[in-house]
Formats: sequence, structure tokens, C-alpha cells
Amino acid sequence: MVAWQLVLVGMVMLLGLLGVLVPGVPGSWLVWSGVLWWSAQERTASAWWLLVGSTALLLITQMVVWQLGPRRMRGVGITPRMAVFAGTGALIGFVVVPVVGAVAGFVGGVYGSERLRLGGHGDAITSTRTVMRAAGTSVLVELLGCLLIVAAWAWVVVAS
Repeated sequence: MVAWQLVLVGMVMLLGLLGVLVPGVPGSWLVWSGVLWWSAQERTASAWWLLVGSTALLLITQMVVWQLGPRRMRGVGITPRMAVFAGTGALIGFVVVPVVGAVAGFVGGVYGSERLRLGGHGDAITSTRTVMRAAGTSVLVELLGCLLIVAAWAWVVVAS
């Protein structure tokens, strides 16, 4: 696969990661479609195994998100700015401390957004708890699954 195609696949996956944070956008399926596109072009054993693993992980992730219940974002005051803070925090946390850091980064991003909005530590902590109960857990599970897939894809691309 040539470099410009790799860049386009990476952009589709990045769009999918951002789509996870926006209700109604099929972010995880955009990430999966990027892996499918790349695997169809590569046609190597590692590419096909990555596609199989990504499919299994996304199906498991979707089942877990379904079990957690619907996202109740409107009633708790989740804003697009908070979603950007949470997603950026999860991405930074994932890079700093692979996999596990995404959780702390996500929660930290929500807290940072609420701290800026509300001004106080106590109010921000209370609001962060409310947000995490309402929608954060399902978003976090889906985002973590997608981050794992993108990281595995990047590792396979670099290794080959």
C-alpha cells in the first residue's frame, strides 16, 4: 500500500475515533472500515488476522455498550467542548500510559472541562461523577476498543 493510501486509512480511523464522541455517528464502524480497507489492499496474513481481531473486539465492545444502556447525554449537560476535552484526554493518556491511560485521560478531560465551566473543584467533581454515570462509561468502553484497534493497526503497519 502506498503512503497516500495509508494516510487516508489513518484519516478514516481518526474520524472514527472522533465519531465515537459524537452521538449518532458510527465511529467504531468507521475504524473497522479503515481496517477492512487496509486489509483488502495488503492481503497479508497479519492484515487478515488484524481484521478478524478487530471484528471480534468491536462486536464484544458493542455488546458491552448495549448492556450498559443508552447514553443519556442531554439531561446532564454534556457539551461538544466536554467531548473534545474527554477525547483529547483519552488520546493523550493512551499515548503516555498505553491502554490504561485512556481511562484516566478521559475522566481527566471531563473534569478539566467542568472545572473550566464551573470554576470550583467540588462542583467539577460532582459534575464529573454525574457525567460518567450518565454517558461516560459507554463512551469510554467504545473509545477504548477503537483506540486498541488503531494502535494494533499502527503497530502492524510499522512492523511490516
